[in-house]
Amino acid sequence: MKALRTLDRWIVKLEEHILSYSIILIAVMVVGNVISRAVVGSSWAFHQEVSRFAVTVATFMGISYAARKGRHISMSAFYDLAPFPIRKALAIFIPALTSIVLFTLSVFAYGYFMSLVESGRVTTAMQVPVYLFAMFIPVGLILGGIQFLRNMWVNIKEKEVYLAQEKKDYS
Repeated sequence: MKALRTLDRWIVKLEEHILSYSIILIAVMVVGNVISRAVVGSSWAFHQEVSRFAVTVATFMGISYAARKGRHISMSAFYDLAPFPIRKALAIFIPALTSIVLFTLSVFAYGYFMSLVESGRVTTAMQVPVYLFAMFIPVGLILGGIQFLRNMWVNIKEKEVYLAQEKKDYS
């Protein structure tokens, strides 16, 4: 159990670093390209590819981080109005269904990733293999599915309703 907690802490730190650097990279690419256009009069040839890569990484790695922290988007109008027993059931059912969807999507994303590996395509400006852009998609979906399973489990074992492992429901 201690090994799993240590692994989990490493994964959290890795996710935080990946997300932080992705957001910083997006900002540098966007602002830098604008400044380049204004000062030099031409855009960076690679800015779109780097920005797209950073957005893809931030989006798919962010799924797991948001689920871990209970900061994911939720449609909670019915949930907030529901009595406790229904809220508790929904707090188990919704993460379970979400994890199934994420795991299913990860299978398709892996298939897409492998088709990109086999195609040998490279990006136009940087000549980087296209599969490098897509490798974070199945990883992020799998990590997100695991986090939603953990959210489901904490609601099964605890009496209160939790949005994430350490975040109780705000209702």
